[in-house]
Amino acid sequence: GVAEVLPRMAAVQKGRGALRKEKKASVKTCLDNPFVFQWQTIEGEDMQFILHTLEERIKHVGLKKVETPRMKKRSPAKIQTEGGCDASSSELPGEEAPGSRGQAAGWTDIGIRRQLAIGVNEVTKALERNQLLLLLVCKSASPALLTTHLIQLSASRATPAGQVPRLSQTVAPLLGLASTLALGFKKQADAFSEAVEAIIPKIPALQVPWFQAMCQEPLAQLQSDSSEGEEPKQLAAVSGDELPSQKRKHAASQQLQLSHVVLQPLKIQKLVPNPNRIKKPPRRRKKA
Repeated sequence: GVAEVLPRMAAVQKGRGALRKEKKASVKTCLDNPFVFQWQTIEGEDMQFILHTLEERIKHVGLKKVETPRMKKRSPAKIQTEGGCDASSSELPGEEAPGSRGQAAGWTDIGIRRQLAIGVNEVTKALERNQLLLLLVCKSASPALLTTHLIQLSASRATPAGQVPRLSQTVAPLLGLASTLALGFKKQADAFSEAVEAIIPKIPALQVPWFQAMCQEPLAQLQSDSSEGEEPKQLAAVSGDELPSQKRKHAASQQLQLSHVVLQPLKIQKLVPNPNRIKKPPRRRKKA
């Protein structure tokens, strides 16, 4: 009887192991972009000219973000030790730092601040709405993928854009910011109009095959727009949209000439997460 039970137990154990199904590896199918987009870095005398022009203009305008210093929380032990100090030392915490009441927190001039788009997110939104005349990107952006999408977006809007080394190191301290990876000048930027007109000739054309026709003469288009009457511009600025006549001119001037564009085949990639199927060790819960 015992000899008959053991084979049955082995058969049941083998059957249980066979019922387990292996999990299929999750695969994500995507298309690989055959075109490679890279910024043309502006170096040498052009870089020095752009940085010097921006530095002088920002100092002249006086735009800066003022932040109030945050009070640090003191531990109860320090409070008790300070309580036993002399009366002269107890008066010091009540005094305010010099210059704390001099300026209110925030930007010194909100009107001038609205003429700029500062940061990658703000610049992206402004480009999508076709509000920028000029875009400058810092080379220190890491990873570079943070600013790569701005190449095609700027080309589609016929906006001159270039990569300038040490842009963040030069501009951020003047504006009172920690970093400035992207700086855009809006179309109604009257305070920076002279600087924009001086910088645009130093910006190389963007290398996007299907937008070459739109990036040829951005400065000429800017001058032609400025030669028109001021009343349509004011109406467009108030409404936020272009007039129908301006839309027709804009569409006619920016028709794409795709005869020189060479199409390239797309490659299908299959991304497999954790291809070696290395299982992570389970987290051990801490005993209470």
